[in-house]
Amino acid sequence: MRKPKNAKAVIRRLWGYLRQQKRILFLVFCLVALSAVLDLIGPYLLGKAIDRYVIPRDFEGLFKMLLLMLGVYLAAALTVFSQEYLMVGVSLTTVGKLRRDLFNKLQVLGLPFFDSRSHGELMSRLTNDIDNVNNTLNTTMVAVFSSIVALAGSLGMMFYLSPGLTLVSMLIIPLMLLLTRLVTKRTRALFVEQQSVLGDLNGLIEETLSGQKVIKVFNREAECLKEFARQNARLRKVGTRAQIFSGLVGPLMNVLNNLSFALVVTVGGLLVIKGMISVGVVVSFISYIRFFNRPLNELANQFNMIQSALAGAERVFEILDEPAEPEDGQVRMEPAGVAGEVVFDNVTFAYKKGEPVLKKINFAAKPGQVIALVGPTGAGKTTIINLLSRFYEPESGAIFLDGQPLSRIDRRSLRSCLGIVLQDTYLFADTVRENIRYGRLTATDQEVEAAARMANAEQFILRLPQGYETLLTDEGGNLSQGQRQLLAIARAILADPRILILDEATSSVDTRTEAQIQEAMLKLMEGRTSFVIAHRLSTIRNADQILVINNGEVIERGRHEELLRQKGLYYELYNSQFRRESAS
Repeated sequence: MRKPKNAKAVIRRLWGYLRQQKRILFLVFCLVALSAVLDLIGPYLLGKAIDRYVIPRDFEGLFKMLLLMLGVYLAAALTVFSQEYLMVGVSLTTVGKLRRDLFNKLQVLGLPFFDSRSHGELMSRLTNDIDNVNNTLNTTMVAVFSSIVALAGSLGMMFYLSPGLTLVSMLIIPLMLLLTRLVTKRTRALFVEQQSVLGDLNGLIEETLSGQKVIKVFNREAECLKEFARQNARLRKVGTRAQIFSGLVGPLMNVLNNLSFALVVTVGGLLVIKGMISVGVVVSFISYIRFFNRPLNELANQFNMIQSALAGAERVFEILDEPAEPEDGQVRMEPAGVAGEVVFDNVTFAYKKGEPVLKKINFAAKPGQVIALVGPTGAGKTTIINLLSRFYEPESGAIFLDGQPLSRIDRRSLRSCLGIVLQDTYLFADTVRENIRYGRLTATDQEVEAAARMANAEQFILRLPQGYETLLTDEGGNLSQGQRQLLAIARAILADPRILILDEATSSVDTRTEAQIQEAMLKLMEGRTSFVIAHRLSTIRNADQILVINNGEVIERGRHEELLRQKGLYYELYNSQFRRESAS
């Protein structure tokens, strides 16, 4: 179970968002106070009506008093409507800013943050947790302030009517406070845990939906159902405990309120019999006890919402407090002015402390050269690309672009010089045209289509139902893997980068399409520094420099023919592939 954090700190941070609308909030609180005062006038008028008009049988005076009371209650209802109308706007505006800040924060966090968290859990914070905050601000905040005003006002009127009866009614208050505190300590921790478990469940759902093909291929539907049932039961268990504990407050309050009510009626009846107070005073006093107890009951009933909202707000602020990517460089580089010289100088890197993935990597890529990265799976090839893109920062050593340390270059300008085609292609739920245009948002339709032709993608695009205007499903699920990769290549072509990165760009296409892509790539790579990660070694024969990487170290380097003559790891990899391709 997670240890609950400081509720006061969370409330202070929420107030930082609310105070941006302090004028409207002030008006809302004025309306709340006015409605509470109008509500308090009603019982007082009721007592006067009994003493002055009911007991003396003055029906004309009673009718006038009833009209006055009707006007008071109508005015109270109007103020309640007005305060709720204004508070809806305040809560939605506040939560909108909170959600915007959270989404903006996600845009500046580095890849290590996302690598350590499930997407569904993050989505839960953007949706469920913020919705909990919204519901609480919209209903509970006004209710709390209204309850405070009602408590103070009714207590004042009770003392005014009968100090003795007031003291009798207060005998139960210490017990109420003690029970509330005992329940509060338990429920807050449970609601924090409930939000955490809900995030885990959302992560499982998101993962299951994204991996439907794999699940069906391996017949893992039953296992998915079991895992969902386990997570769902876990959520049900902790949610039930949270709701039961928070639900104890209301019934306990009702029992104590009824006990207080019985004491007051008994003592008040005795005082009336002795002629010490009037019947109207007792009736008014009983009404004020209800006014006094009602806010306590409302707070008890709203308690679970408050706890859930504070737990959700904590989870949102946890993300907002995450450190952003390391401080950005101040040097800006325009793509047109970049030559494309890349140098890795003694670079070491580890995803986990003490487990280096790259060990003292050294190489230089001259402008316009094609650098191929070769090696077994997990050797560190993609990590080199991640460092070049500044998705991660090296532990030691330095990387240079045109003689400038990457750490001093502004990330946006650096990445504007890069064109990347990854092995796992991601396409957005938009048209084919807009997915290609993502490489350069200012590109014209003609430029988009020219890039598609250069990537040899136009042929299949024109066969789609609406051609370039065909709407793709999430992640391009209505296209084949090869087609998705062709669109990614067209996107990179449109970006017109100075440095091109191809991470297994042709791994999911047939031999004929691969040949077409290779032809397009040769045109694209002219005059650009290119980094190619390839398992098919036949595709990199013409590379200017081949780096053979194993266990995070460059163990061989040179051109294709040179490496074959050395008869090292490259020679073994090439011959093993050649034999497999010949056999097939």
